[in-house]
Amino acid sequence: MTYERDAYGNYVDAGHQGPGPRLMGADTLIGDHVHNLQNEHLGTVKEIMLDMQTGHVAYVVMASGGVLSIGEKLFAVPWEALTLDTSHHRMLLNIDKDRIEAAPGFDKDHWPDMANQSWAAEVHTYYGTSGVTSGTSHLDQSSR
Repeated sequence: MTYERDAYGNYVDAGHQGPGPRLMGADTLIGDHVHNLQNEHLGTVKEIMLDMQTGHVAYVVMASGGVLSIGEKLFAVPWEALTLDTSHHRMLLNIDKDRIEAAPGFDKDHWPDMANQSWAAEVHTYYGTSGVTSGTSHLDQSSR
């Protein structure tokens, strides 16, 4: 594909050809910051995990702490717990900074089995999400 994107990764409206301006490439989120509602930096987007059965985004893997990736902790944050803040090119997570430090996490060499239902239940409970992905996109839900 050779569709044009703007500086934020949003597809440019090219006269109704291509994806259009309401979509952006998921790869443009990698490296973006995650902030809470108090504008505190919580971490950085490392990966976006898709649910292979539903085709929906399941988790954003966020890295926090460490220096130059050494000693950083990874967190699988449910997609529905995040809001895309396109005006600041970042993700928002409604959680206190000290709760992230205590969140269930893992290191880059020891990823959890994300298909494990008890692991998923623990993560969704921690972030206060249902774990059920609806048929509408998260972007549509955040604009309601």
